[in-house]
Amino acid sequence: MTEDRPLPAAGPLPAGGVVPGAGPGAARVPAAGAPAAGVPAAGAAGGPAPEPAPPADDLAWRRMHPVTPAVKGWKVLAAVLAIIAWNAADDVRQLAEWLGGRAWLVIAGVVVLVALIGFGYSAIAWRMTRFAVTDEAVHLRSGVVFRQQRQARLDRLQAVDVVQPLLARIIGLSELRLEVAGGAGSAVSLAFLREAEAEQLRAELLARAAGLHPGRRPRPAGAPAHPAPGDPAAAPAGPAAPPLATTAPGAVPATDHPATADPEAALTLPVEPDADGGWEGAAPVAPERPVYEVPVGRLLASTLLSSATIWLVVMLGAVGALIVGTGQVGSAFALLPALLGVVSYTWTRFNRGANFRAAISPDGIRLRHGLTESRAQTVPPGRVQAVRVTQGLLWRKPDWWRVEVNVAGYGSNGDQTQTENVLLPVGTRDEAMLALWLVLPDLGTEDPRALVEAGLAGRTADGGWAVAPRRSRWLDPIGWRRHGVTVTDRALVLRSGVLVRQLVVVPHERTQSLGLEQGPLQRRLGLASFQLHSTPGPVSPRVDHLDQRVAAGLLDEQAARARSARAGAGPEQWMRRA
Repeated sequence: MTEDRPLPAAGPLPAGGVVPGAGPGAARVPAAGAPAAGVPAAGAAGGPAPEPAPPADDLAWRRMHPVTPAVKGWKVLAAVLAIIAWNAADDVRQLAEWLGGRAWLVIAGVVVLVALIGFGYSAIAWRMTRFAVTDEAVHLRSGVVFRQQRQARLDRLQAVDVVQPLLARIIGLSELRLEVAGGAGSAVSLAFLREAEAEQLRAELLARAAGLHPGRRPRPAGAPAHPAPGDPAAAPAGPAAPPLATTAPGAVPATDHPATADPEAALTLPVEPDADGGWEGAAPVAPERPVYEVPVGRLLASTLLSSATIWLVVMLGAVGALIVGTGQVGSAFALLPALLGVVSYTWTRFNRGANFRAAISPDGIRLRHGLTESRAQTVPPGRVQAVRVTQGLLWRKPDWWRVEVNVAGYGSNGDQTQTENVLLPVGTRDEAMLALWLVLPDLGTEDPRALVEAGLAGRTADGGWAVAPRRSRWLDPIGWRRHGVTVTDRALVLRSGVLVRQLVVVPHERTQSLGLEQGPLQRRLGLASFQLHSTPGPVSPRVDHLDQRVAAGLLDEQAARARSARAGAGPEQWMRRA
């Protein structure tokens, strides 16, 4: 039996009251007709009216770098040759026998013809592709046969990535990838730009998303919004980088990490600059403070101690046994696709996690990683939907952990799971907690470290955890002691797994919908599984085999908490106060 209850809108909540049963940490809902705190009412007196977006034909359109066709054209050539080689190997062999000595000449001519077609089409596509940037959106026109115009709204921007494939990296080009809240295929790619131009455009988009506008000077820190005439603060100030700010009241700075033991150097989350600011000339680049980095030696050792390596050893043993048993080397080719899949997964995980560095800045968490393909990401903490901390069995002795997140706009396929959704590929327990603090500095509890420790390795109900009853051992004889869930004023925390330990944290306002699942055996034992639905990504919040009455109560309580938290949440705009 499956029961899904999508969260109701904030409208039916009692005006000016607290949601019943939501607990002491529930947000207070404003009375009907009153605007949310910090959010100006539409058309309020003294507030500037929003300027309409300029028509598409009046935009300042720009083209990609002229070398773009050469970077993209080889992909067409490689794809066509791979298709021909895969599907027509016998025909090519017969053609070579029939043509005799002229075979290589014909093949070379076909290759040249395909190359001309591929590079020619790429050149035409480059000429037909243009982009423009406004205060509201990024516009992209493309298409040769079928024209297409896409628009990425800056207020829906989830992340801005600078990607450098190997060939583009060699010649100094970069791809700017904009992840927007939406379904599959909502990302907008600007490929390719000069590396400096891509970095500058990224800074401009982040500034525009923060409400800054080109041609205006930012106000100095601490200056009043509207200085009086003759006030020195009214004089234009030079360009200044947005400052790092202190944490909100009750937030937990990451001072437990050895690198940040000094209170003066404690990591803090950014506070947004004032929306009336701006810049002149090049867009300002926000400062950043390094947080942690992953040594290559640790990444290599963790890859060798992963489950992929175990499967690789098993596959190699199976290939050797098959060759010895049959006496024919050709019989091993039956396992070749699976072997190549494991090798590819292992290499991708190492390749994408190499040179991993994280830093905090006013525009979000900056991640840089990649060996053959480098990537620079900017992920705003407020857009993270769920966090998962995991530890495999072979990582138990060195106490290593991996941190992954769900971010609205990022997809859930295997390639993205190993790249965009990774906040820490492998790190110590302190570094894993530090990564968690970056996106959730306030867990809504007096002792957040004890809460996380109980989630990482705990097996009891101590600390307010609702755990699976003893009768659930008939369904999960190994891991039933680890199933547990607890609720704080800020988030829902779930733990599970014995061989692979797992801790999942979901802020209340990021809850999409809730569900209960109960199979026939669970129904007979009075058990149920609680599931929280999040955006696509590697994190699937779920706890199995709870008492059915506990699961039902948790469903109702979490729905009320999520509704209250979403009603009290401010607008999701980068670097702006709610």
